[in-house]
Amino acid sequence: MNVLAIFASVGAVSLVSLLGIVSLQIKKEFLQKVTFVLVSFAVGALLGDAFIHLIPEAFEELGAGSGVSLLVLAGILLFFLLEKVIRWHHCHDFDCHDHKKPVAYMNLFGDGVHNLLDGMIIASSYALGFEIGLATTVAVLLHEIPQEMGDFGVLIHGGFSIAKALFFNLISALAAFLGAILVIIIGQQLREFHLYLLPIAAGGFLYIASSDLIPELHKQKSTWMQVIFILLGIATMYLLTFVG
Repeated sequence: MNVLAIFASVGAVSLVSLLGIVSLQIKKEFLQKVTFVLVSFAVGALLGDAFIHLIPEAFEELGAGSGVSLLVLAGILLFFLLEKVIRWHHCHDFDCHDHKKPVAYMNLFGDGVHNLLDGMIIASSYALGFEIGLATTVAVLLHEIPQEMGDFGVLIHGGFSIAKALFFNLISALAAFLGAILVIIIGQQLREFHLYLLPIAAGGFLYIASSDLIPELHKQKSTWMQVIFILLGIATMYLLTFVG
């Protein structure tokens, strides 16, 4: 397991939490256009990583009769339950006036759990090879950028100061390191642990893309631009199969 690559990737994903400050320096109209592009690209990257990397690798390593499909469905259900119970709020529009301070704290907690899972997913992916780990890191990064900018907006509108919002968003992001460390430790005790986590992660990616991001795209009218950037996200995942 490439521990250095794991921590470098998790560190990069964690630093994305600081991008929220950038959203305050950008005009709202331009920010919405940039976010729309990022969300479209993230949809393609998440779907591409699930179908091109994670699910095929799980079938190859565990076999067709190992319940991979059931684990993918379990991943979808797990992320659905997390969103219901913890009240995940992936607000991709900076203008989130309906969020109150209690919800901002719930958003922080939910984002911390999400980041914990991201760290576990990245570490598990690198356990199968550099190419799969890199592809998964790119997919997570593309999803995190619009999400973290939205989360920052939730905290600001929830009554947090800019400094406090940045601090707590970064603390929440650092939970990814804990997730990676857990996989590294458990992976040494249970060699196939990371293999069973991959289809669950794929289910999570499918859930995020289909129930969280795609509905945001329906709020925009630029259908062909959305399709183009979704395809670019998928193409990026495909090209990463040639890396390593």
